[in-house]
Amino acid sequence: MIDSHTNDAYTRGVEYLRVMQGFVLAPAMVDVIENLRDSTIICTWIGENIDVVNQALRCCLEDCHECFYPKMRPAIRIFAVPLAQKFGLDGLCNISTSPITILIDAGRVNPKNWLSIVAHEYVHAYLGSPGHGQDFAAVLSHLCLGLGLETPPEKMDAFSLRRWPPYPSIVDPLAFWRGETGICELPRMKLG
Repeated sequence: MIDSHTNDAYTRGVEYLRVMQGFVLAPAMVDVIENLRDSTIICTWIGENIDVVNQALRCCLEDCHECFYPKMRPAIRIFAVPLAQKFGLDGLCNISTSPITILIDAGRVNPKNWLSIVAHEYVHAYLGSPGHGQDFAAVLSHLCLGLGLETPPEKMDAFSLRRWPPYPSIVDPLAFWRGETGICELPRMKLG
């Protein structure tokens, strides 16, 4: 997938973003490379740090898997990627890939809330559906209960379920990707 042995962090970051463009619904959803002001800084930071961020997200994914019997767990891969701000997405689940791909904009969500956004996208993967209906609410309730997250109220409407579990979004998501917020304080993601 990506040459992790290259010594050039910038090239590794650009390569990573190009691969991620293949997992989104449209390549423009990952537009950092065209961001002339910050692209060099962001790509270099990604080349140096993405493995640590992705490992933290994989821990969140494993916590979600633990809430279901092994036979019920969908095949999922998860990656951090700066999503284009014009789409207003903190994360997305591409159910048309095999395995299913979850992409999280780790800069739009405080690391202590990564489990919440991963749980939300996990439900889409579990159901194989982009919707937020009653099936979504039932699986999300089960998952939140297992993860110790706030469960959605009964009879919650689909619009409100789009932002559940609740967490605040970050005002300047690119600050994370520029390395201004640091990753040394990533929380331990495993439960128990």
